[in-house]
Amino acid sequence: MKKLLWTLLFLASVSVFPTTASAGDSNLIKVGLRYGDTAMFAANLENAEGEGYQFGWYDQYRNFQTVGSTDETTITMIAADDIYMNQNGGYSPNMPSGSHRFLGGWHVELDGYRSFEDAYRDARSYNGWPAYINDTYVVHVGSYDNRREADAAAADLGGSAVPSGDTGVLVTQTRTDRVLFEFDNGGRQAFGVQPVGWDRGGPVTWFKGYRYKGGFEYPRSAGRNLSVINVVDLEDYVKGVIPYEMNVNWPQAALEAQAVCARTFAKGCTKHAAGGFDVCNSTHCQVYNGLNTATATSDRAVDNTAGNCLYYNGSLVRDAVYHSSNGGATEDAENVWGGKEPYLRGKKDPFEAKTSIPNYNWSVTYTASELSWILEQKGENIGQVQDVYVSRYTPMGNVDEVTFVGRAGTLKVSGDRCRTIFYSSTYNKSVRSLRFEINGGSNGNHSQGLCVNDAGYPLETLEGTHVLTSSGMSVLEGSGATVLTASGSEAISVGKAGDRASNGGGSFTITGTGNGHNVGMSQYGAKAMAEQGYTYREILEFYYTDVTIG
Repeated sequence: MKKLLWTLLFLASVSVFPTTASAGDSNLIKVGLRYGDTAMFAANLENAEGEGYQFGWYDQYRNFQTVGSTDETTITMIAADDIYMNQNGGYSPNMPSGSHRFLGGWHVELDGYRSFEDAYRDARSYNGWPAYINDTYVVHVGSYDNRREADAAAADLGGSAVPSGDTGVLVTQTRTDRVLFEFDNGGRQAFGVQPVGWDRGGPVTWFKGYRYKGGFEYPRSAGRNLSVINVVDLEDYVKGVIPYEMNVNWPQAALEAQAVCARTFAKGCTKHAAGGFDVCNSTHCQVYNGLNTATATSDRAVDNTAGNCLYYNGSLVRDAVYHSSNGGATEDAENVWGGKEPYLRGKKDPFEAKTSIPNYNWSVTYTASELSWILEQKGENIGQVQDVYVSRYTPMGNVDEVTFVGRAGTLKVSGDRCRTIFYSSTYNKSVRSLRFEINGGSNGNHSQGLCVNDAGYPLETLEGTHVLTSSGMSVLEGSGATVLTASGSEAISVGKAGDRASNGGGSFTITGTGNGHNVGMSQYGAKAMAEQGYTYREILEFYYTDVTIG
């Protein structure tokens, strides 16, 4: 079926914008909101309280380079190509069912423009839109299905037929056919959008139901969807983190300690450098959803600590990590993740016990079959699990190594994997911290049963088994025998092949305290200290070793 050609009306108005970059701001943080598998074909912005948007990009110093603008306050960025719009105004690369409109990926290009204003004026007369393509202002007219149609139109207009680039971004007024702008610098710069007035305290912009300060970037790899990155002042970012990482009703000193941790973590984070941003908005870094749940109390904690970060020997702490509760002791970083940091040292925590912590003591039970399946899903093929036990603790009393014994082999895990190896969304089960013990396993003591081989399996029959007696080597006969033990004589029962002597392939119950990886600041510990009158500086100096705050 031939695609329906959509004649586009360009009705946008232009606003005056500066041609020079704004002053660089080292306090701007780039936060990945959508990227990778969550990247978007079309991303809406709404700024009903604002004055429109500037178009351009953020340079290497995070100056915004402006190349266009609009007075419209509801706009959509779309991955340039063939674009369909359904009857509800949603954009898609695929033809929807029912009535729809189509924006073809071919256009007529008119060149020779020295500025955005020049291109804008001509675009209106041609029912086209201004575009910034490879550092040059042009006008694009029409949205054609193929080159033949674009060539025919180009002959009439005196231009040339061009396709949308596979790194291009098209801007429309949301849910309409009004094209406002097009940008494609071949992927050398990511398209950026900055609300007008951002430097005067800035309007709040809506994206996917959340309210954000700052501007936005839309990186696009060739032929792919758009990532969405919030470019925001560090203090506004921290105000968007605190309500999601700590209860805003907790004491002010605890919130202030959290603010310093969040600020320090953001400034030192390099996890997403390859993706072009500093931190993501999930628990992989810190939870951040803009300003939706910020309160006067949480904002005050940020303002009271403005600019303050953690330092060790004069250098910024690069991983100001924290967790919910440690269960009684924090842990040396190298025992959890392998990297030794002098400011992340484990210590006994006397404070958590002095405050109320929900689900502080916990217990979870796994069957041998469940553990076997969980390990298999994580690429560990040791066969049916016969035993699991803690094989090493740290000096702080946290788990350092767990051993799994299966029919086909043995697996030892250490560090944070002692906790995460047990996680299963299928069974909705997890081990919450590194402070636990395992009941039901042998705890490494295999003398609990009669082991006749390295795997610890009982024999199917005693027939033909050799034993050493006072008269020499004898052969057992029949189905039973007795042995001398510390408590007297015991009968040896014939076991079923494959059953573990110590557990019989049953279940294992893990009991523990705390919640998290046990490194850095305990959030509930910070709450307890604040309730006892400690300041945020004293809280941080307890949980991070030999740090300064400034």
